[in-house]
Parts: sequence; structure tokens; C-alpha cells
Amino acid sequence: MSMVPLPGLKDMVEGISKERNLPKHAVQAALREALLKGYERYRRTQKLDHFSEEYFDNFDVELDAEQEGFRVLANKTIVEEVINPDHEISLSEVQEVATEAQPGSIVLVDVTPNQKEFGRMAAIQTKQVLAQKLRDQQRKMIQEEFKDLEETVLQARVLRFERQSVILAVTSSFGQPEVDAELPKREQLPNDNYRANATFKVYLKKVGEGSTRGPQLLVSRADAGLVVYLFANEVPEIEDGVVRIVAVAREANPPSRHVGPRTKIAVDTLDRDVDPVGACIGARGSRIQVVVNELRGEKIDVIRWSPDPATYIANALSPARVDEVRLVAPEGRRAHILVAEDQLSLAIGKEGQNVRLAARLTGWKIDIKDIAKYDRAAEDTKLAAEATRLEELAGDYDADEAGDYDDEETAEFEEEEAVATEETEASV
Repeated sequence: MSMVPLPGLKDMVEGISKERNLPKHAVQAALREALLKGYERYRRTQKLDHFSEEYFDNFDVELDAEQEGFRVLANKTIVEEVINPDHEISLSEVQEVATEAQPGSIVLVDVTPNQKEFGRMAAIQTKQVLAQKLRDQQRKMIQEEFKDLEETVLQARVLRFERQSVILAVTSSFGQPEVDAELPKREQLPNDNYRANATFKVYLKKVGEGSTRGPQLLVSRADAGLVVYLFANEVPEIEDGVVRIVAVAREANPPSRHVGPRTKIAVDTLDRDVDPVGACIGARGSRIQVVVNELRGEKIDVIRWSPDPATYIANALSPARVDEVRLVAPEGRRAHILVAEDQLSLAIGKEGQNVRLAARLTGWKIDIKDIAKYDRAAEDTKLAAEATRLEELAGDYDADEAGDYDDEETAEFEEEEAVATEETEASV
């Protein structure tokens, strides 16, 4: 079989493998695809005929690392009379080397072009395609390596800055090469100092797919998943399943620069001898302090979860003292929280942050009220009127849905429907 020489093929494969952190078989696969594309380009310059995308599906490239060259091969069908020489070969030609050959069989034929014929344009095409295929192989390797690590935490190192994003280097495990990850502005913490080579723990939100430029890994410092991981890593009771994290509400990037980052985390346990809040805080705050330090001073409220909504809501508004929780509309998950006047600002929080996080944590709409000024009768009357109005609206909606028209409306509707049907049939 003929061969197009590729001097230094073995060294080239090894060099690309080390430079791009790709296994040799992946580099060879990319090179075979690139050479096949180069061969297609060579053939298209030979003939003016239009080739379909599937035309070259029966062609392949064989690399020979020892002899440092390649061959182009084609699977051809044996026929009595050849119509398409790229896909067919005559029976008489095959029987010269294999007398037992029969029509309809498939044979592998060497169609390697002469090195000079292969041409400069085909070589340029091969080089361009190889670069693209190597990038594709790298992206594929990253996807396979990190896909199972989505929604986990990785150690990262700051490499550089691109626009408002920070580009970090992360690894999937010890000994693996580093991979670029993007930390967008919205996923950064305001108190972080992203200087070169600084290290952070980051939450892997998504592994990108496709052929878009730039890092494939999207990481976050603002996701609630990072808080969950840090507590699970620091509190053995969570790791052992004795204490469980029920819900997390985090505001890592508050809407105002005058309000700092804050998180509320609800925990629970089935073990009566264990205090879940105390377990998370640790002796003299030692455990929670590790989490706070990693999050650069972010405020964290650890509260006890409760199956009773009133108790849970009261706990969620910590550190404010709640006098009473009125579940005014349980079906709509609305509650009035009654507090003393001196607790109002604490319950609401700076620019409403405390009550906003409590609402997210519990899933209830929370209205903070001054207990001294709260008029129960007036509030009950207002709620009853609102409930009546909603019932009337719901009744009107149900009637419309059921087609509750009067006779005139029904006749008019049926007439319009008949005309529309006739027009549709005419158009068909």
C-alpha cells in the first residue's frame, strides 16, 4: 500500500499530547479526522461535481506511527459494472487478487493520493482542521472529567481577569492537569480579593457544552450550595446524617452596597440528644467561624427548623424577638408577624434584608406588624373582604372556562365557528 510520509509524526503526537494535556489516542483521532478533511478538500479541487456531506462516509485514514505516514482507505462495493468509482469497484479487478470475490461484497481499497498531488491547499486545510479538532477533543475531555462534579465544590486558583469575570484554574482530583473556569461578576463575593494566585473554594454550577470559546466551567462563590458544602465539611454531625440542612436562603450580592452579604440556614435533627444549631455553631463559635472566614465575613444565621409554620417563621426572623405569628391565610402562605416596637427594625433588617431572607427560607409571605398598633378586628375584616373578592373572581373565571354563555353568545359563537370551518376546508 502507498503512504504519504509525515516526518516526525511520533514526536508530534507526543508533543501535542503533553502541551494540551490530551491522551495520545485523542490526538491521533483528531489528526485522522483532519487528514480526512484534507483529503476531501483535495478531491473537491479535482472535480467540479458537487459532493454531498455523506459522500465521504466510506473513507477513512490510517496512521502509521512507526513508518511515520498515513494512508487513505475506502470501503467499496464489488459490482459488475462501476458507476461511482469512489464507492464501487469492478468484480474483474478484485478477482485478479481474490478469485473467490462475489458481487455485493465490501472490500477495503487503498486510495492514498500521491504526495505532490495532495497539494498545498489540502495541507493547509488539514492544519486548520487539526487545530479545531484538538480544541474539540479538549472540550470533550473536560466535559467527561467534570460532568459528574456539577453541584460540588472545587479548589480554585486565580489566573487572570477577562472583562468583569475572574478566570480560575481548577482540578478534578490530585494529579490531574488544571482547567480554566469562569467566575462571572454576578457569582463573585463583594468581600473577596481576587488577586493573582489567590486560592478559593468555588461551587461548580455548570459544565458547558458545544464549541463556544472560553472556559467551559461556570463556577460560583455566591451560590447557596457553597454554604451547604462548607457546613457539611466542618460539622461532622451533618456528614454523618445526624443533623440535616433543611433549607438555605442566601443573599451574597445584596441590591444595595450599604447592605452586606447574609445567609440564613435552617437545620434539624431526629436525635433528641443533639442540638442541631449548637452543632453547626460549635464550641465558642469555632465551626461557624471557619465558614464565615471562607466567605470573607458574610453574616450567617443558623436557625432551628420546625414542622410548625408559626414556630419556623419566628425562628427564621432571628435575631429579632417575635411575640406572635398569625397565619392569616394558610392556603396562600401568608402570615402577620407581631413584634414589639423596639424589635421592628431588627425584624425587618437593614433595607428589608432580614425579612426578605426569612420569607425565602420559609416560603411564606411575611408582613411585620407593631403589636401595640395591630387591630385584629380590622385586619380580619380586611382579609375576609379580600377572600370574598378572590372567590368571586375565581367563580367568574370558572364560568368562562366552562363556556357559560347565554343563547345569543352561543349562537354567535357557533356561526363564527361554522364560517371558520368552511374557510379552512376551502383553503385545504
